[in-house]
Amino acid sequence: MQPVKSTGFDFNKYVDYLRVGKNASDYTIRTYSSALLGNPTRGTQKGFFPFLLSKNIDSLDKVNRQTLRDYIMSLMDQRVAKSSITCKLSAIRSLYVYLQKEGWIVENPLEKISSPKQDKKLPTYLTADEVNRFLMTPDVSTPIGQRDRAILELLYASGLRVSELAHLTIGQIDMETREIRVIGKGSKERLVLMGKPAEEAIAVYLKEGRHKLLGKKKTDAVFINRYGKQLIERRIQKIVKQYAAQSGITKRVHPHTIRHTFATHLLDGGADLRVVQELLGHASLTTTQIYTHVSQTQAKKVYMAAHPLAKETIENGNEK
Repeated sequence: MQPVKSTGFDFNKYVDYLRVGKNASDYTIRTYSSALLGNPTRGTQKGFFPFLLSKNIDSLDKVNRQTLRDYIMSLMDQRVAKSSITCKLSAIRSLYVYLQKEGWIVENPLEKISSPKQDKKLPTYLTADEVNRFLMTPDVSTPIGQRDRAILELLYASGLRVSELAHLTIGQIDMETREIRVIGKGSKERLVLMGKPAEEAIAVYLKEGRHKLLGKKKTDAVFINRYGKQLIERRIQKIVKQYAAQSGITKRVHPHTIRHTFATHLLDGGADLRVVQELLGHASLTTTQIYTHVSQTQAKKVYMAAHPLAKETIENGNEK
């Protein structure tokens, strides 16, 4: 499905703008492209451009606020989740910022369009027991197993985003101090830490597994595939899901789940919120504060399960 036309507009140039001008990750570029063009594997009808063509709108400069409201309503009619609608609007908003910046449109139709109010959902995280089972699942007698153990240990020890882990290079890791220099969102640099188990798993992988996977090839990428090339984000996501299933975890687990777990466990252990913010690379403390709610929810569950009077209340079915 080709995008609708606008004077001078080239979709590939917009993608280049995201990649170079906005330093967007591959994941963001895929997500925004899918939101605009539609997803070929799941049907294109939810994409913004196919919607415009269905309404006989053949140019991006003909889109107005009513068009966008109609699009939102069509997504709601298809029972698209509010979070997905918000994501699609973010993609459209980014596109129109680009179009206005390049002088291809005069007015931005999204200026007074707000995203649907989100249902507040606490992030999923793993318990300490689940983490232990999860980390012990890879078979470290093989190069792939050594690599995967290092990936899982590092995700939990550092709270790295999957994009940050995928693009990690040898020069960013200081094994002696157990510090990692990370280039995060917006090319912002920060230091993250790792504990002894992660350091040991990475040391084994770098000395043995990575050497065997690399062969005669050369790359600075820390995590590579069996062909000696840098692991892509999607493959890391599959690795995480695979080991979560093998370890008997029934929750939906992806790399961001491990990041949630990292933050939640730090706060449960008494870490300062601003320290957690710095380690996660959050620009706003508000983003980090969601994990305080997770900790409070967990505290309530522990109380209800452990306190004698709380147990009595549950058994009697009455509040006291």
